[in-house]
Amino acid sequence: MSHPIFIVGPCAAESEQQLNRTATQLRDVMQARGRHLDYFRAGVWKPRSHPDSFTGVGEQALPWLAGIHQQFGFDICVEVMTAQQVELCEKHGITALWVGARTGVNPLEVQKIADAVKGKPFTVMVKNPLVADFKLWAGNVERFLNAGVAVMAIHRGFSDRNENVYRNAPCWEIPVELKIHYPELPILCDPSHLCGDVRYIPQMAQLSQVYGFDGLMVECHCDPPHALSDADQQMTPAQWGEMLDEIRFTANVPNLDLVRQRAILENIDTQLSALLEQRMQVVDEISKIKQENQLPVVQPLQWQKVVDRYLKPSQDEAYQTFIQRFLDLLHQASISRQQHD
Repeated sequence: MSHPIFIVGPCAAESEQQLNRTATQLRDVMQARGRHLDYFRAGVWKPRSHPDSFTGVGEQALPWLAGIHQQFGFDICVEVMTAQQVELCEKHGITALWVGARTGVNPLEVQKIADAVKGKPFTVMVKNPLVADFKLWAGNVERFLNAGVAVMAIHRGFSDRNENVYRNAPCWEIPVELKIHYPELPILCDPSHLCGDVRYIPQMAQLSQVYGFDGLMVECHCDPPHALSDADQQMTPAQWGEMLDEIRFTANVPNLDLVRQRAILENIDTQLSALLEQRMQVVDEISKIKQENQLPVVQPLQWQKVVDRYLKPSQDEAYQTFIQRFLDLLHQASISRQQHD
């Protein structure tokens, strides 16, 4: 593609003022960098896991978004979950839609939405479903290709019950396989939902670029601490601009293999750092339990299980030496924290 596709805006439309403030800041950020914002995104209907969560303001937000288009010239895209919502968007002149991860697990609902846009000038972004199922995602894409509309795919990660630094598991092999099967299909990365934390978004965005993605869908809010949903994963427009300054898009990368490996390494280091911090927090909780039950701080048999988990016969001698030194430091730090408690 000639340039990356950028889809940016708040997780949810909360008020007309919030949308205008965010759009104004995004316009200024993009103009200062000579960049073009392809779509201003905002959730109108929010499918939330908990009934007490903010579920969006509904149809009343559509005129606000139409006003953003008129004032700033941004194309607008919103999430839809039903054919009726497609009709409401069309009524307000919004013809770019995305199908979310929760809707994506229900092919019957996806087909109803595909029928509603069939033969009309819509652009539909198909997010991967919650489950890591290539066929389900590809099937959803096919439904909209068969409907004769413009289609993009959005990778936002997959629900993972295992402990993970990120909100969702990237499972990069699945979007890569989608790209192989549909080489002309634009595939964008949604690092906001992948990470769940603004701190990790820039490196995930960079990693998606070296994997050959065609652009980014990122959540931006004018005042994230007071956002009504997903506050931790929404950047400010200023942070979005700073990320644009730092990220290396593939068209400007002199050695793609080196950038890819460095991005992967940074990704691993970030997870190691966060997991080590989590480990020490668990050590503190164990210390409290030991004190309450008058148990000894040092438990050799338990620690040996930890050592066995790390050291494997297949490892070379130099690596085993490194691991042993690392484990010695880890054990000493854990004992020290428990003794101080």
